[in-house]
Amino acid sequence: MKHTNKEVLYKGLKYLAAALPLSLIGPTVLYSAFKNQDHPLFWVVISIGFLVLLSAIFLMFKGILTIVKSMFD
Repeated sequence: MKHTNKEVLYKGLKYLAAALPLSLIGPTVLYSAFKNQDHPLFWVVISIGFLVLLSAIFLMFKGILTIVKSMFD
């Protein structure tokens, strides 16, 4: 019978813990950017917001994949 690899599980939980604040910060930055569309730094702020959201999605995907690997691999 296989057991869960706890080191890999904790690594996956760390990825998910890092994704949580990013998933809250990203929409806030995008909302702020869309609220100030006439500002000269609009494109910079909106690109930062999208990068934060993409990194949150990536970390969530990697965290879930790592947790599944720790349980079934």
